[in-house]
Amino acid sequence: MKFDLHTHHERCGHAKEKIRAYIEAAIREGLSVIGISDHSPYFADPKDHPWPTTTMARSEFPAYVEEVLRLKEEYKDRIEVLLGVESDFFPEHAEVYRKAYERYPFDYIIGSVHQSGGVSIFNKKRWNGLSEAQKREQKDEYYRLIRLSAQSGMFQILGHIDAMKGFYPAFSDIRTEAVEETLKIIADSGVAIEVNTSGKTKTCGGWYPSDDILERALHYGIEVTFGSDAHIPDRVGDEWDLVSRRLKEIGYTHWVFFRRKRKQIVPL
Repeated sequence: MKFDLHTHHERCGHAKEKIRAYIEAAIREGLSVIGISDHSPYFADPKDHPWPTTTMARSEFPAYVEEVLRLKEEYKDRIEVLLGVESDFFPEHAEVYRKAYERYPFDYIIGSVHQSGGVSIFNKKRWNGLSEAQKREQKDEYYRLIRLSAQSGMFQILGHIDAMKGFYPAFSDIRTEAVEETLKIIADSGVAIEVNTSGKTKTCGGWYPSDDILERALHYGIEVTFGSDAHIPDRVGDEWDLVSRRLKEIGYTHWVFFRRKRKQIVPL
């Protein structure tokens, strides 16, 4: 049974085509389940659309949910469509986001840290001129935010938990205990992590997270799921079979997806 829980579309301003195109792509790829999880609005700003190339407008959010639910019904005999969202996580605004989501029937919410210290995790310049100690501080802060997101109770899935390596592959080599501490917190929280294949589109190549993190996640009993993080329809389900095979090699026996926020186990 093939599934993909992490897909975007044109509302976020940096993905292409409409939701229907991603559903059709999933059908062509032989998926049984496709999750739609576009970037949430920036709810903490009074402006409707403060980040037009990063998130959808606040005013578009009800229409987004309505469209996914309509397509869920339309395609129910061909593929299961799940209503999701990829939510930014800002500890200081967590309650604002929580209240925004409560009114909608999400199957799952992906919690992703995209900013740390007020700077995008993908900003290549953030590493310029830093000492080794300062680089370690940057990594520690990133994982502190991920720990808080796991403990928030807002999410079923944590997105791309080492994506800070995207345009700075040396990130993985920065020595810190923060990753281990974070995996323990994730395990205690019961939230799943995704294997996200969009790292192949960045300088780092490969997937998020690294095999090393996946091996330790298995040790702590953390559930895993799959997300292509597709921003174009052609990437839906990208490398699903390769990920499935690698997880089995690591020692996983199953992975999960979420329906009405309840965990569904899929054998590998």
